[in-house]
Amino acid sequence: MPTPTTVTTDASVGVLIAPGLEEVEALAVVDCLYRAGVRADLIAVPVADSQAVEEPRSNPFASASSLPSTTRSLSVTSSHGITLVCDLHLDDADLSEYTVLFLPGGMPGTVNLEENTKIREEIARRIAFGEPVAAICAAPSILAHAGFLDGRNATANPGFMKDLEMGGAHALTDSVVVDGNVFTSRGMGTAIQLGLSLVNHLLGEDSAKAVEIAIVKQDD
Repeated sequence: MPTPTTVTTDASVGVLIAPGLEEVEALAVVDCLYRAGVRADLIAVPVADSQAVEEPRSNPFASASSLPSTTRSLSVTSSHGITLVCDLHLDDADLSEYTVLFLPGGMPGTVNLEENTKIREEIARRIAFGEPVAAICAAPSILAHAGFLDGRNATANPGFMKDLEMGGAHALTDSVVVDGNVFTSRGMGTAIQLGLSLVNHLLGEDSAKAVEIAIVKQDD
């Protein structure tokens, strides 16, 4: 994502873009951040052929197949066949430098994120040190599977609420749930709310309200 014309903070967000992601969940959040003057880097996550996950026919989130990547390409194809061009490759990214690490959902994007060792290790480090992690749709299940939501309030797409419960979370149906420095949200339809929540966290309520006005957010 281009650096905002007016940067309002030193804070930054690393957005993990894996093959098979739900593209709107990623870009709606990035758009809110951009409007608020927060740098958000799209980070291309590679998936080796041996790691590629086929979308189960029975999965309710099944859509267009996503091509695995075995190169350092910055182009990533979403679950709906839309190709995003990222800012940098995961191999070149220091994930610890970002104020917030954001995991979009979608299938098989979520599985491809979860199978990446570098990403799992960075999530664990952030949880240990109380640094912000945000996840939406299916992606909160990654935190649940690792035990990081045990005893926390959290939410996810309806198809993944059982994963949260099995991981010990208090599964809620709010659009966005914030528990400490862990932000979770439900899906494409709640992505703007998650983006606004991150703006509020990084810059405050006034900045979040300004973005709401700019995007003509309506509650009806």
